[in-house]
Amino acid sequence: MIELDVTTDRGIAVVVPRGRLNMVAARQLRQVLADIITGGTSRIVVDLAETTFLDSSGLGALIGGLKSARQAGGDLRIARPTPEVMTVFTLTNMDKVLRPRDDVGSAFDV
Repeated sequence: MIELDVTTDRGIAVVVPRGRLNMVAARQLRQVLADIITGGTSRIVVDLAETTFLDSSGLGALIGGLKSARQAGGDLRIARPTPEVMTVFTLTNMDKVLRPRDDVGSAFDV
């Protein structure tokens, strides 16, 4: 099971998945992202510094969140991916779509 922490500051929600972002956890992440957007926050940073594993379901949840955030007028950014997670992004070319940021605080800086 994954632990998902959510904080909101200055109109930006930060989601921190801790553990394995796999098929089971992806459902949880999809719901958390949907709840954030439904609650009126469409700028989201997913901090992946404590995510130890990412499979296609987890990647799908992130892409779904990106699409929903953009439809709501915002965006979803990722920050601090672990080497294991970055490997998945690179192999799938999703690092071009979900361009990783070095830190959470500057994820929405220009």
